[in-house]
Amino acid sequence: MQNKPINFADALASHDPEISAAISRENDREEFGLELIASENYVSRAVMEAQGSILTNKYAEGYPAKRYYGGCEFVDQVEVLAQKRLCELFKAEACNVQPHSGSQANMAVYMALMKPGEKLLGMSLSNGGHLTHGSPANFSGRLFQVASYGIDPNTHRIDMNQIREQALREKPKVIVAGASAYPRIIDFAAFGEIAKEVSAHLVVDMAHIAGLVATGLHPSPIAHATYTTSTTHKTLRGPRGGVILCSQENLKAVNSQIFPGIQGGPLMHVIAAKAVAFGEALSPSFVAYQKQVLANAKALAEALLSHGFNLVTGGTDNHLMLVDLTHFGDGSVSGKDVEAWLDLAGITVNKNTIPNEKRSPFVTSGIRIGVPAITTRGMKEPEMKQIATWIKVVITSKGAPETLAHTKKQVKELSKQFRLYH
Repeated sequence: MQNKPINFADALASHDPEISAAISRENDREEFGLELIASENYVSRAVMEAQGSILTNKYAEGYPAKRYYGGCEFVDQVEVLAQKRLCELFKAEACNVQPHSGSQANMAVYMALMKPGEKLLGMSLSNGGHLTHGSPANFSGRLFQVASYGIDPNTHRIDMNQIREQALREKPKVIVAGASAYPRIIDFAAFGEIAKEVSAHLVVDMAHIAGLVATGLHPSPIAHATYTTSTTHKTLRGPRGGVILCSQENLKAVNSQIFPGIQGGPLMHVIAAKAVAFGEALSPSFVAYQKQVLANAKALAEALLSHGFNLVTGGTDNHLMLVDLTHFGDGSVSGKDVEAWLDLAGITVNKNTIPNEKRSPFVTSGIRIGVPAITTRGMKEPEMKQIATWIKVVITSKGAPETLAHTKKQVKELSKQFRLYH
C-alpha cells in the first residue's frame, strides 16, 4: 500500500505562524481579486501537491541515469516523464527541463551558441522584449555585444524587412525572437529565414505564448529555431520555472551549459510539478482553455476600445494587450498611477512602457493586461466587459477613495462566483 502524500499546512501554522499568516493573506488576495498580470496564472492542486512534495529533499546533480549522487531511481523517473511529456506537447526531438527560470534557460542557450563578446540581435525592452534579450542591465547585455531591433513607429508591429536589413548589417551570431509585451502573432518562419541568410542561430523565447503554441493557436517556432526556450508558468499554467527545446543533435551542448555551466542540483520537486502541468496541457480541456483565453482577450480588448482606451497595435492576437494611457482623458495619468489605483480596487495589472515612451520605466505611460489567470477561474466574455468597465471607472475617478472601495466590493462579489480552489 502506497503512503498518502503528507499535508503540511497544519504543521506550518503551528511551527511558523508569521509565514503561515502571510501565505493566508496572499491566498485571500488571489481568491478575492482579479489577476490581470499577463505573466501570471493559477496552477492546479495537483501541481501544488507535486511542488510541495518530499522530492524537495533530494539532491540530483546531473541527468537521468547520469547522476553524481545515489538514490536517484525515483527522481529519474520523474524527470524522464517530464522530458517525454514536454517533447510530445511541442513535437520536439529533445529537451531540458532543469532550468530554474526562463532567464536561466536563455543564459544556457546563449552560452551554448556564443562566446562572450559575440553579437546578439534581440528585441529591445522598451519595444516589448525581455531583459534577457540584450538589456544592458542584464547578463545578456553585459556578456555579449547587443544590437536591438524594435517595432514600426507607426504600426507598432514587428517589421520583418527592417529586421532583415539590420541583421544583414550587424551580422549577429544569434537572433532572438519572442517578447514579453507584444500583442500580435510573431512570424517565426520569417525569423528563421533571416537567420539562415546571415548564418546566425535563431533562438526563440516563447515564454508568454507557450500555451498557445502547444495547442496550435499560435505558429510553432520549433522547426525554425536552433533552441526554443520557455517558462512553465504564464499561459502554460505550470509551476514557475524554465525549459529548453531543441534537436537531439543540439541537446548535449545546452545540457552542459545548464549543468555544470550555470546550475547545480535541479529542483526535483519543481520538475515533478512541471511534469504534472505538461500532462495537463496534453489534455483536450487545455485546448478549450486556450481557445477561451483568446476569446477573452479579444472581448476585453474590444470592451476597452469601446470605453475610449487606445491599445498598442489596436488590439490583440494573443493573451495580452498593451494600453496606451496618453490618449485617455487628458493624458496625465501614468502607468504607475493606474497600477496603484487598480490594486486598491482589487484588480492587479502592471505598469508598462509603450512605443515612443516619454516617461521613466519606473513610471511609464501604459499598462499591460493579460487574461490567462481569470480564464483559469472560468470567467468568459461577459466578465471581460464588466472588468473593462471597472478599469474605466477607476481611472476616470483618478483614484478617488470611495470609487476604489466600491469597486473592490464589486470585484470581491464577482470573485466569489469563480472560486480558485473550492
